[in-house]
Amino acid sequence: MSSQLHHLTQVVNGANLHVALMGDGPPLLLLHGWPEFWFTWEPVMTRLAHRFQLIAPDLRGFGDSDKPDGPFGAQDQARDMLALLDALGIDRVGLVGHDVGGAIMQALARAAPERITGLFFFDFSYPGIGARMATPDRLNEIWYTMFHQMDLAPVLVGATRDTVRAYITHFLRHWSYRKDAFDNVLDQFVDNFRKPGNLSGGFAYYRAAAAGRLAMLQGKAPELPPISLPTCVRWAEHDSIFPYAWTDRLGETFPNLDLAMFPGVGHFPHREDPDRAAAEIARFFAERS
Repeated sequence: MSSQLHHLTQVVNGANLHVALMGDGPPLLLLHGWPEFWFTWEPVMTRLAHRFQLIAPDLRGFGDSDKPDGPFGAQDQARDMLALLDALGIDRVGLVGHDVGGAIMQALARAAPERITGLFFFDFSYPGIGARMATPDRLNEIWYTMFHQMDLAPVLVGATRDTVRAYITHFLRHWSYRKDAFDNVLDQFVDNFRKPGNLSGGFAYYRAAAAGRLAMLQGKAPELPPISLPTCVRWAEHDSIFPYAWTDRLGETFPNLDLAMFPGVGHFPHREDPDRAAAEIARFFAERS
């Protein structure tokens, strides 16, 4: 694989997945969140291509990948990612993820730990957050997770280019501490979510996650075994969805944990400070190689 970015379409579990690839070296699978697609990783990829083989798929439902027929959650996405690794001939891989990607990483780590060299997370949901997600100030932040389950959501958001732009821009700016982090790429993000099926395709994750999220809000989520893989978490100092205080129980899920605050950024460390994000990823996986 060369240091030049290239793209392929890979058939995975009966669906076409679009994948962006760059670089040479130990493989890293980069898993995006919402409202994102593979392109969110491009600044990090350009900084790491001389050291790693970087694989950034559009998750099913997103970008140029096929769309699911109904709810499609972390377990479903994890099965896609394992099939993608098989198709690419990759036996073991490092995982890097954020937001929705972090949920998929946990599913992957529980399903096939032998395939994973290490886990590197930016801000994401994990069981230890628990019912804190249901406090009044938090509900005011996560209203969209309920809205995305409604049939009306893609109709309203997708009515015009202006409505898509307003909706997607709201999250990219509101969740960022560095408010200009996406300014020079907003058109690419709007164009992406204007493609047929991409709004409902992304919302399919929230439909699938609804029951588990409700159980967590009620403090009734089932206990899951810890994930013993080497784990690095760099949690944003200024995340308006997931406060840094919520890292206090990470060690219960990830006993082999390297945790530190990522200063000066909001929910998107990989876009707000790609230099530091890439350096942190490189340091962690250099120790795993």
